[in-house]
Amino acid sequence: MNKDIELTNLIDAYLRGELSTAELAAFDRKRSEDPAFDLNVVEHQNLVRYMSDYGKRVKLTSDMNVIHDQIDVQALKKVLRPDLPIIHRLWNKYQVSTAIAATVALIAVFGTLFSTGYFSEKVSDSYLRREINSIKRSQNALIKNIKDKPVRGPVNPGQFGGTGFALSSNGYVVTNYHVIKGADSVYVQNSEGESYKVKQIYIDPTYDLAVLQIIDPAFKDLATLPYTFKKSASNVGEGVFTIGFPKDDLVYNEGYVSSKNGYAGDTVAYQVSIPVNPGNSGGPLLDNRGNVIGIINRKQTLVDGVAFAVKSNYLLKSIEAIPQDSLEDKLTLNKRNSLSGLKREEQFKKLEPYIFMVKVY
Repeated sequence: MNKDIELTNLIDAYLRGELSTAELAAFDRKRSEDPAFDLNVVEHQNLVRYMSDYGKRVKLTSDMNVIHDQIDVQALKKVLRPDLPIIHRLWNKYQVSTAIAATVALIAVFGTLFSTGYFSEKVSDSYLRREINSIKRSQNALIKNIKDKPVRGPVNPGQFGGTGFALSSNGYVVTNYHVIKGADSVYVQNSEGESYKVKQIYIDPTYDLAVLQIIDPAFKDLATLPYTFKKSASNVGEGVFTIGFPKDDLVYNEGYVSSKNGYAGDTVAYQVSIPVNPGNSGGPLLDNRGNVIGIINRKQTLVDGVAFAVKSNYLLKSIEAIPQDSLEDKLTLNKRNSLSGLKREEQFKKLEPYIFMVKVY
């Protein structure tokens, strides 16, 4: 417990800028070398931020109550001019207080919307519940002394990003560029609840793709991937399915290719008739034989069940563009498909270990 308190005090000192130059250098070095320690730091940062936002909302509510209490209804009746309609009389007497109250209310509303990310992405009820539960889990995580082992359970709140999936068995993962854009730290979490720190290897904003590599020492190589990446174009009407993390556990959806081109004739993407939600971004789109034909990257907001997926051929182009001398480990794509001919539930089971939730900070 003393170590937990020391850890919390150290992180608090770091956040307040109280560390000496030597202490700060040692602190940053430990963050870069110890993913578990870095995870603790970013969790604590998020917890402090959430608590600060909550305090601000409480103060705004208190300010609104004070303004409300200043309105004396009985005194108001005595000074009202009887020759004016009631609405005009109220406005003339209390227009300043009304304006202040309205301003405070607007600040409270917009503050809440910004803090929940409403203006950057439509937030679902499940997302809000996930964030609340994540805060609770992060409080528990802060009092644990995490050693060199994978973090069990979705303990890091972060900002929920999306989905990613394995490119190779040795820790390379692909997701959408917009999922990790602007992130200071990125973690992936598998279906067993184990979280691993990753680093950015290559980004391709044009195709909305990002290649990541798991750098956590607790990560063990996966078994050989069961799927391959399709080079040729898929046909309209072809059956497809996707697996992703629109919530805390994997969700399966199926549909079909509805157009060879994406939004406004975009030749980089397919249009698919399939239900997806925030969090599916970066997930694989597979055909019935288990070939990856694309990467889900957006949905049509005005039409239900319409989504878009970057074609796998552009993923292959992005991988080819990665400078080989920038890779610590060789990135080799699987060339043998072991999903073909299996029932869908069997395909799902074999795919589970290779699909990751992506969380960003």
